[in-house]
Amino acid sequence: MSDAGTIELGGKTVNRLGFGAMRITGDGIWGPPKDHDEALAVLRRAVELGVTLIDTADSYGPYVSEDLIHEALHWQVGGEHYGDVVVATKGGLTRHGPNVWPPLGRREYLRQCILMSMRRLDVDKIDLWQLHRIDERTPREEQFGEIKSFLDEGLALQVGLSEVSVDDIKSAQDAGLPIASVQNRYNLADRAAEDVLDFCEAQGIAFIPWAPIASGSLARPGGALDQVAKEHPGVTTSQLALAWLLRRSPVMVPIPGTGSVAHLEENLAAADVELTDEQFQALTDAA
Repeated sequence: MSDAGTIELGGKTVNRLGFGAMRITGDGIWGPPKDHDEALAVLRRAVELGVTLIDTADSYGPYVSEDLIHEALHWQVGGEHYGDVVVATKGGLTRHGPNVWPPLGRREYLRQCILMSMRRLDVDKIDLWQLHRIDERTPREEQFGEIKSFLDEGLALQVGLSEVSVDDIKSAQDAGLPIASVQNRYNLADRAAEDVLDFCEAQGIAFIPWAPIASGSLARPGGALDQVAKEHPGVTTSQLALAWLLRRSPVMVPIPGTGSVAHLEENLAAADVELTDEQFQALTDAA
């Protein structure tokens, strides 16, 4: 993990290849995992391999992911609570069933989200709390104002936004909300958030891409990832996709998720993959 580089986030220096704890829940991100012990093993193995950023949300399960993180890691990774590990969580979505995620940004609901996350994780403040989605039915000043109060009251050390535009980030900043991280869908094949990434890099905001491994046709036989993989025996196209992300920007913090220890180990090995300038450019130009 040393080759992934580091970034300051949640009050600590974290490795730039983190772990996304969405997939340790049930199908449709609903209910408990099929294998409870494997889910715990994945979390513990991630930390053993050097992961120091675990990203979760109260809506994963719902609540299941946070509960599993507490069971697997609280007081077990050295030091107080989670030791050197930053546990970032999100709030602002409700759950009405598998794969159903309506946003709700009312002031009292956002406060319930962070207070209940603190309770489940058993911490006196959240290292990094992120608004899962801006609720367009609720005035933004209400949402941003309440999140600012989390900082003022010491409920969160840092805050971030998810699936936003550059104008959304500026709107939050204009409301006095310091943004530490942004989570948008971004990967080798889907770079719709390129302008957001560039803005984050210019501002020193951590950019946490979700769905970081999705690469579509680029991973198919004859595709750009497949071609580069032939030059790296034993390296998978998923590892190459993560290696490209890590090189793309110093503020990039991929959080590949899985419910399998074997897949976790494969993903984290991407930190050791070195792309040549030519390979990086070929993948950059491919999409």
